Amino acid sequence: MRKHIFLIIFVFMMVTPLYGTKVHSVQYSNQADVKVFVVQYENQADLKVYKVGYSNQAGKNDGKWFFTQYSNQAQKKIYFVQYENQADVKIFFVKHSNQAGWRNKSKMHYFF
Repeated sequence: MRKHIFLIIFVFMMVTPLYGTKVHSVQYSNQADVKVFVVQYENQADLKVYKVGYSNQAGKNDGKWFFTQYSNQAQKKIYFVQYENQADVKIFFVKHSNQAGWRNKSKMHYFF
């Protein structure tokens, strides 16, 4: 029985698209799926983020984020924390889309 449950979960995870880049910034930390902190330098970041202009440009967990107007349009709700030690993921905003991506892949699960 355990093997069947594990197999079902595994198959579901493999078939499910890896979205998570349509985000909405919430006002309170208890509303968030992920707490993020914006670092000052690129080499301090877990994820380099590029803000895209349209929702269809958002990537598949690759750092290309589209900020939605309403929380029900987003795959992930994020909260910008004030201190680095409060964050699940540290991000750095980049100027070009080809710079976006994960630097610390161990944190990718926050956006699945």
